[in-house]
Amino acid sequence: MKSLKARLVAAALLTGAALAGQPVLAQTLDPAKPEDALEIAKRIQCGEADGKPAVYHWAGNVYSRVMGEPDRLLFKGEGMNIRTCVSVTDPKRGKGWRMVSREIMLYLDPKTGEVLRQWDNPWTGETVEVMHIANDPVNQRAQFPYAADGTPYKFAGRREGRWIFSPFEIPLFYHNVLGGDYQDYVGGKYHAMEIFDFAYDADEMLNPRKHPMAYPIVSWVRISDWMPWMKMRGRQGQMVFNAMGNKLKSFDELPAVLKDEIALNYPDYTTAPPVDDARPNETTWTVFKKKVDAQRAASGDAPKTGH
Repeated sequence: MKSLKARLVAAALLTGAALAGQPVLAQTLDPAKPEDALEIAKRIQCGEADGKPAVYHWAGNVYSRVMGEPDRLLFKGEGMNIRTCVSVTDPKRGKGWRMVSREIMLYLDPKTGEVLRQWDNPWTGETVEVMHIANDPVNQRAQFPYAADGTPYKFAGRREGRWIFSPFEIPLFYHNVLGGDYQDYVGGKYHAMEIFDFAYDADEMLNPRKHPMAYPIVSWVRISDWMPWMKMRGRQGQMVFNAMGNKLKSFDELPAVLKDEIALNYPDYTTAPPVDDARPNETTWTVFKKKVDAQRAASGDAPKTGH
């Protein structure tokens, strides 16, 4: 049995923790410290150690948004991202990490849930080939506790009881690789908004000694232009993606529709890219451009130009 002194010390610790509104177990990561805030970000994104993979899965719906007509449910979506992190060190910015990953999202028939190979465009009446999202790589630049100018890394989130919420909005507006050299004058930029909202158990996230791996929940929303494979020819409108998911314990936990399609058409996606991967990131637009260029080269069909 514990001595009276030990019990008094334990009682004092319990009282102090209760007054502070914190869990009894020691929290080894402090979001107010730049180094700890960066480690929390790594625990959100990655595995517990360098080179150990982490797998995210999400599922949801894809809608159209066109002025003057009701929104349409175009597709169901099933997606995954497999990633890993590696530690990096900068003499001025400190010890940080870099993430490498690749990702897939399948467009499914909204009624049957089957993987779509072709799609009947309800606006143009044309049947087009579906190009699923398969981006390799989707890497992240190195993150450090301090920026080059000395600005400390700040934790993006708030705590409410046992939960921590971390929202991230990513406005996108950049050159569309499918356009020409005059987009600053005539428009045609790629314009989208990516929104990631993470939620995770505070004790699981802040106490790595007790929880070597953290398993956040994530919601993802994307508002974007039409996908290029839809062949919309500049038609007014947008796509709205809405999905939820979480970090899995292993690749094997993915739903069968994803594992089957990966085995059939995307075998590289069972593992993350090598940690020293230096390739430029891919997007739907860059992948589609390569596909069209390859098809044109094979058929000898050069792009048409006008005056």
